[in-house]
Amino acid sequence: MDVKLLNPFIEAAVEVLKAEVDANITRGQLSLHKSSLTTDDITVLINLIGDVFGVVMYSMPTSTGLNMVSKMMGQEFTQLDTLAQSGVAELGNVISGRATIKFSQAGYKADISTPTVLLGQGIEVSTLDFPRIVVPLDTGLGMMTVHLALKIKPVLAGQGAHVTAEANPTTAAGLGS
Repeated sequence: MDVKLLNPFIEAAVEVLKAEVDANITRGQLSLHKSSLTTDDITVLINLIGDVFGVVMYSMPTSTGLNMVSKMMGQEFTQLDTLAQSGVAELGNVISGRATIKFSQAGYKADISTPTVLLGQGIEVSTLDFPRIVVPLDTGLGMMTVHLALKIKPVLAGQGAHVTAEANPTTAAGLGS
């Protein structure tokens, strides 16, 4: 996966989580995975289509999801009911939407699907021949891991459009490890 696809998502996650749940993000060590993802308690899956295509997944323990939704909605959630699931899905939706705006500003078109929420650990999700960049984020409300399995349409990869991002993933979005 082209690392320049990373920064729009990390920047969007930092912006959205700060605005919605007052999170101060610390990024963990980036890694590249070529195997299937085995899900966490909650995984929000969103597909991208267009010039940038593939899938982004946001995974977290139940406690992180409940903490975020409680903060976002201003009431305590102790169970992952339908409303809490909707809140977690909406966080993934807003982060992904913000990232696609950043892609658009750089000359790439991308649309997102409706979020799909996977519940329960151990569900295997294959991204087939798309390697995933895995980015752990400590939100202060718990860990969230962003999995990016994205590509740029081959016809565009060599053209002038570009995403303005640092080439070094260890300093992506200005977050230290």
